[in-house]
Amino acid sequence: MTSFAPDSIVLNRKLPLWYQVSQSLRASILGRSPQDPLRLPTEEQLAVHYGVSVLTMRQALKELEDEGLITRHRRRGTFIEPNALRTAPVRLLGSVDAIVAQQSGMTTELLEHGKGPVPPELAEYFPDLDEVGTYHRLRSDEKTGEPTNHARNWVRPELAARLDPEDLVRWPMTKVLRDVVGADISRITDTVEARLADPETAQLLQVPLLSPILHYTGVTYDTEGRVLDAAVIHYRGDRFSFTVTLEAT
Repeated sequence: MTSFAPDSIVLNRKLPLWYQVSQSLRASILGRSPQDPLRLPTEEQLAVHYGVSVLTMRQALKELEDEGLITRHRRRGTFIEPNALRTAPVRLLGSVDAIVAQQSGMTTELLEHGKGPVPPELAEYFPDLDEVGTYHRLRSDEKTGEPTNHARNWVRPELAARLDPEDLVRWPMTKVLRDVVGADISRITDTVEARLADPETAQLLQVPLLSPILHYTGVTYDTEGRVLDAAVIHYRGDRFSFTVTLEAT
């Protein structure tokens, strides 16, 4: 019987190996095609694939089993649960002023800006556009100078044409759009996920490769329901947490 072939990964020896392996295998499982086999290679084969011990591999598999992504059967092997679904993202909804406050209080460096296509993962937000304004910023702690997050924004071209990039060094994008450009913002939807730092993020934030980070996507809408701005921000996992307060009515 053919076995599922997981992606490869370069391990960071400063982080728990079982955690890195479990997250890599988890991503492979959730990103698999429907026609891919459900049977996983043996523990020994997976250990060789990832370059870890069988004990480490066993711990990684237990993590996925506890999550319900795989089932393990004595003498039969380990199988992917075909109906396993991705965990729903945590969505944080609040006032625009709360978003502005969240983005404030740091030193900002504008790394680049210009025009470009919308990334495929954000294309649903700009179905009528082939090109948008693009901005990439790095934020650092005002006192220590330590980088804390880097942000990319994709802005509707008619708004980008009225936006002074230097304003983004002084203020958050949300404040510039609302108070300087005059955009009629109705709501912002935030999605936060736990991820591992890719090479670019690790270099910009000065953290080890595959360190835990918070991957934030913020989508800004106007009163007509159009997306004005889509932002993707990578926060250092050791510097940020998000809190949601629910009030009884």
